[in-house]
Amino acid sequence: MRGKPCFQRHQESNLLIEEIGQMKRLESLDLSTNRLSGKIPTSLANLNFLGKLDLSNNNLSGKIPSGTQLQSFEVAAYSGNPELCGLPLPEKCPGEETVPPEPSFSGYGKDEMIQDDEDGWINLEFDLSMGLGLILGFWGVFGTMILNSKCRLAYFKCLGHINDWICLTTSLIMAKLQKKLCS
Repeated sequence: MRGKPCFQRHQESNLLIEEIGQMKRLESLDLSTNRLSGKIPTSLANLNFLGKLDLSNNNLSGKIPSGTQLQSFEVAAYSGNPELCGLPLPEKCPGEETVPPEPSFSGYGKDEMIQDDEDGWINLEFDLSMGLGLILGFWGVFGTMILNSKCRLAYFKCLGHINDWICLTTSLIMAKLQKKLCS
């Protein structure tokens, strides 16, 4: 199914059916103010093309199914459903109490605490790799030209040809423009 079907204010049923997730190419779904009740079908999380979703002002309940698609919509898409919980809503579901992780500290003295960087080694390794690559790349090219006169001459001859080509091309383009403007 391609396109943007809109089922707004369709009040034939009060339940969202699980088969709604079979519409794999569904791009927009507006079921707001339909007196829908029950849980959001888990198959709805499988709709990868869904760009707009509005389930607001219904009587939906339970946890919003997990999946990156359904958590990416604004809170307004689920508003007006007092029994609904889970991300992206601020209301946590029962038994879903999360305790924020405590930062790890390493002490260098009794009074001095420094927070550990979780990616410290990764950042250090990345920085070392970048520096080493820059140094080896720079000296691999320019060191060869300094030590090998044939490479140096070939490089500067190539640069001369590129410079000549740019100058010639620019001159031809300018001449064509002047000819067009003067005619």
